[in-house]
Amino acid sequence: MTYYQRALLSIVLCLFIPHISFAQSTGKELVPGYYVVVAAYADTKEDLAQAYKDKLKTSGHDAEYGFNSSRGFYFVYINYFTNLKEGLHSMLATRKKGVFTDAWVRVVPGDIKMPESVSSVPDQKVSPDSSKENVSQQTEPQAVTPDPIEEPQEEIIQYNPMTLGNTEVFLSLFNATNNRIIDGEIEVVDTERSRSIQKVKGNEYMILPDPKSTSGQLSFIAEVFGYRKIQHEISYKTPLADTTKSYVDLIGTTFVINFDMVRYRMGDIATLYQVFFYNDAAIMLPESKYQLGQLLQLMNENTNYKIRLHGHTNGNYHGKIVSAGPDQDLFTLSSNATSTIGSAKQLSQLRGEVIKEYLVKNGVNADRIEVKAWGGKRPVYDRRSANAKRNVRVEVEILQD
Repeated sequence: MTYYQRALLSIVLCLFIPHISFAQSTGKELVPGYYVVVAAYADTKEDLAQAYKDKLKTSGHDAEYGFNSSRGFYFVYINYFTNLKEGLHSMLATRKKGVFTDAWVRVVPGDIKMPESVSSVPDQKVSPDSSKENVSQQTEPQAVTPDPIEEPQEEIIQYNPMTLGNTEVFLSLFNATNNRIIDGEIEVVDTERSRSIQKVKGNEYMILPDPKSTSGQLSFIAEVFGYRKIQHEISYKTPLADTTKSYVDLIGTTFVINFDMVRYRMGDIATLYQVFFYNDAAIMLPESKYQLGQLLQLMNENTNYKIRLHGHTNGNYHGKIVSAGPDQDLFTLSSNATSTIGSAKQLSQLRGEVIKEYLVKNGVNADRIEVKAWGGKRPVYDRRSANAKRNVRVEVEILQD
């Protein structure tokens, strides 16, 4: 079995939007969108990606390659689209030609640039008149023997026949208001028993798991910070009946569950569970930067947003509080840090202030951010339970949208 037969990496189906096709410049980071890919190379094998791209061009194919940091691969591709439904048609047409029978679509999350703005992206060629039959307009393909490529770390199997036990689904996280492919996880739940089965990455394939329940009902919950929670359901036993639902598409033998993500609205409250603090400190761990970036993106996307940061601790102790020192490094517990004595409420106040400071340093007007301290008055779990650490949190309340 070839690499391609084991590694049909990603297909996202989103709401219909206009599409374009262009070739990205050599070796550059792939911009967000949907690529019809014919080969993948490890980050140490750029020379092989370059050589294979050149070989395809010599044989008449409009091939290019680029790097995808989230995957750590160089991808050689023959088409790019801003709408994966169009990308999927192109992929299927490419396979039918018999040369690239294992072509797949690689999804790069982020804000998709529409035709009128693509010209601002440097070193890219634009073909404004591309269509669903874009692949068929290329020079008739000639037989090409691909160079050997690096094996992926995990095996991903593409099932062709749709049978009970190997029903393939694709989970599409997309924000149609700004054409953004969203990076996030989806929880799969046995609906009948309210039991979590697994968490999976959005914008990727999975095989529908068997809940082993009487109803066979499954719930898919997308709860991505910055967006309202969405829950969809599909039946393990009779998924074809679910194609009547507005959020389910059947493309070939693949069920696509579409999550049309919507930003928070006034009154919504979300927890920054991926923002962590050093013990007894109003200093954040470096791994907090990812979710802080999501919060910053939320505030920058809509300048009408006003928020309140609610600080919480685990218990109402009184003791040492460590704060950032004169260098104002919000992510390092250094020798310059200052230490005082205070209450849990004071600690929760300072932690909220630190997040506010991060946002202000990155251009958000301070008038848009309030801070409220609760100390240990509103625990989510018993402070002696295994989940007690989750009481230490900062919540974001939307005051104005």
